[in-house]
Amino acid sequence: MKSRILIICAWLVGHAVFAADTNDALLASPELVARSLVSAGNTARLQHVLAKARRGEAVTVAVIGGSITQGAKATKPENRYANLIADWWRQTFPKTKIELVNAGIGATGSNYGALRAKRDLLAHKPDCVVVEYSVNDGNIEASAQTMEGLLRQILSLPNAPAVLMLFMVNRSGGSAQEWHGKVGRHYALPMISYRDVVWPEIQAKRLTWEQISPDEVHPNDLGHARAAQFVTTFLAQTLKTLPPDHQLPALAAPPAPLFTDLFEHTALNEASDLQPTTNHGWAFDTTNKCWKSQAPGSVIEFNTQGRQLYFMYYRIKQDMGQAHVQVDAAPPKLCEAWFDQTWGGYRVSDVIGKDLAPGPHRVRVELLKTMHTGSTGHEFRVLGLGAAGVK
Repeated sequence: MKSRILIICAWLVGHAVFAADTNDALLASPELVARSLVSAGNTARLQHVLAKARRGEAVTVAVIGGSITQGAKATKPENRYANLIADWWRQTFPKTKIELVNAGIGATGSNYGALRAKRDLLAHKPDCVVVEYSVNDGNIEASAQTMEGLLRQILSLPNAPAVLMLFMVNRSGGSAQEWHGKVGRHYALPMISYRDVVWPEIQAKRLTWEQISPDEVHPNDLGHARAAQFVTTFLAQTLKTLPPDHQLPALAAPPAPLFTDLFEHTALNEASDLQPTTNHGWAFDTTNKCWKSQAPGSVIEFNTQGRQLYFMYYRIKQDMGQAHVQVDAAPPKLCEAWFDQTWGGYRVSDVIGKDLAPGPHRVRVELLKTMHTGSTGHEFRVLGLGAAGVK
């Protein structure tokens, strides 16, 4: 009986390994890898970065995006797509120092990415940046506008970094690839699509979602590996035809905006940077780095500037409350800090003001007596204020 159990277990393990190898071979096939390239764009910037690495000069590779970029569901940091891309640079240029900057933050979109780019990405003076927000962003024009602002910030750096766009996908096939792609084509950026590889295979039932992801969104180690391969294959193809330094193509300045340059000019004030002009019942929480209150009727006010304002607060399935947030004399916006998921909490970045006039604006936050039916408390945490159109 014991030997039979061992035989069955060995068969199951072997079958699982065979299935994993089969999936890996399918996604790594030349035909599917080629399908990942949406557009090569203008590779001039990338050629200059590759040439820099070829000369042995230090190169900073960076990624910015949501939880996929941060590495959620990879079994270890080394298996994240970002690390695997950095490994390609190190293996290809063994005498060159390659630094990796991972600016991924879970449950955030390109709006927050544009607001925090200076701090988390541009300060590192990256040479090559992979931008990934296609799952966290909605497939709408507003996402294209915030993505454009983020891209313009990167492309405007004096060291002329290369930028590649990576399009992922969720379990239902959702992705902002359509609207993000409009921006990518306008700026002639290389665009790589994980979605264009895996989604047709899933629809054709040659692949199941469970084989590449343990949840609704995040790739497993196989998914991370293939996403990295799609990017590095393009890098390798560009390197293969890289001319001598004296024949490198000229670099062009970014074109005029496709939608708007509003999000090229941003400011971010985290809670620790905010100085209340009015405060009744709120206290700064040094542990959670937020302005916090649990008493309905509490009011806190701040002054800020910008043509479009963002209010950032914490949402989690705990005893959380509701607040009215008001800009100047505009009608207040209801902000709900409770939600019904159990995977944890996250930062919300809500638009609270659009098409505002230049000059200072008052942001008023009032904790309400009302609360969601699923909550039994009123706690509310203010995480910060963001602004676009700040010149």
